[in-house]
Amino acid sequence: MGPAEARERFAKEPVARLASVGPDGSPHIVPIVFALGGETIYSVVDRKPKRSARLKRLENLRAQPRAAVLADHYESDWSRLWWVRADGRARVIEPGEPEAERAVALLAARHPQQQAAGAVLAVDVERWSGWSAAG
Repeated sequence: MGPAEARERFAKEPVARLASVGPDGSPHIVPIVFALGGETIYSVVDRKPKRSARLKRLENLRAQPRAAVLADHYESDWSRLWWVRADGRARVIEPGEPEAERAVALLAARHPQQQAAGAVLAVDVERWSGWSAAG
């Protein structure tokens, strides 16, 4: 699967998994909803209840901005399985910044139920890769 097809498949999925690395080197992975703007993946801290206002994903990515975001498709017919990974550099954008406002608008258009309540996470994709059982 080439980068263009990988990006196209990724853009159609409603949810992905964001991987970051903690200060002790341990992996941290969480599901996210996202919107794609050009070659940047946006996700936002929303109003759903959280254990803490200091989200581990944001702290991890502030300290080590390397990130991977994985979207995949599963069904019982294994000939239709695929996954796409976006590798890049993450940035945390504070609310009110022009790019954050554009990202929130993209996210609201894609996920109307999501209500932004904090920082925007942006992953500037440097590499798209993927695999498909269909070849």
